[in-house]
Amino acid sequence: MPFIHIHTNTTVSADKADAIKAKLGKAITDIPGKSEQWLMVGIDDAATLYFQGNDAPAAIAQVSLYGSASGNALDRLTSDITEILHGELALEPGRIYVSYMTTPDWGWSGRNF
Repeated sequence: MPFIHIHTNTTVSADKADAIKAKLGKAITDIPGKSEQWLMVGIDDAATLYFQGNDAPAAIAQVSLYGSASGNALDRLTSDITEILHGELALEPGRIYVSYMTTPDWGWSGRNF
């Protein structure tokens, strides 16, 4: 049950959003047991976002995971997310943050797992 929420101060066209969503669907498999079938993606573009004191193009990807993941898996996913945002939105890797939150509790369809 992963959720990847991307906030960026750039504009993301519908075509770019679809491409990002598709690539994140493949990247989430870096985490054993996770798949696009359960992945939810949110993209908030044109946000007011400052990093290093300026509003040059930047993004943060917040990844929420049901359960846990190894450090190696998270390293691979961070690399993939950075590559995706760099390739699709022309963001410099040094202007992309990726954060993780894991939880033992996750609700879906009116109940918790």
